[in-house]
Amino acid sequence: MSSLRTGPVPLNLPGMAAAQGHLSDGTDGTDGTGGARGPGEGADDAPPGFRAAVRALREARLRPEIEVEATPPPRRLAPFAYALEAAVVEDGEDLSDGRLVLLHDPAGHDAWKGTFRLVTLVRAELEPEMAADPLLPEVCWSWLTGAFQARGLVHGEPSGTVTRASSHHFGGLSARRPASQIEIRASWTPQAESGGAPDTAGHLTAWSDLLARIAGLPPVAATDSSVVSLPQRRGPRPQG
Repeated sequence: MSSLRTGPVPLNLPGMAAAQGHLSDGTDGTDGTGGARGPGEGADDAPPGFRAAVRALREARLRPEIEVEATPPPRRLAPFAYALEAAVVEDGEDLSDGRLVLLHDPAGHDAWKGTFRLVTLVRAELEPEMAADPLLPEVCWSWLTGAFQARGLVHGEPSGTVTRASSHHFGGLSARRPASQIEIRASWTPQAESGGAPDTAGHLTAWSDLLARIAGLPPVAATDSSVVSLPQRRGPRPQG
């Protein structure tokens, strides 16, 4: 596996277990189970547009707090697929993590209204008072769509869910602090460009903006004062 940024990246990023589950939100026309061609598989017969889209993902450069690597894609979602997993790590602490899957069906897909689809799962732990904010789901969804707008990316058929959950510990675990988590599952159709491939590097960068914002990091270019980041968590994550 190779990193999308300079410098070594650990093969097993922290906290990625949950991102290995179903990524389908129903808009891909499948139940989210089973296999397509992963990185390096079927390279000779992969369409040129898909190869160009994957190459752009591999060559993208992200902010240094984000560690990225290729991972086997989910199965049977599309004839061709490529997947990445990422984590925002600062001072040795995993602040957020996620998975981004590129799907390609040369024949097109009615639900996608296109031949490419991006599917993601992003999650982070929150302070309990932030998790109680009734507007939190709408704000988190706006971070995703706002990231596209900020980078001028055209996309269609967006769909997804924002879920927040809280854990309280009892008995032998009562010494642990309550934990709250936000999870964003989404998919969208990136607009293909003249060469047949979408701007996957741009979409990856926008997705990394979401990862950083949900982790509580300030934007790289603080030009949008209307959007406020979550307060950054301090201290180690509770161990399950």
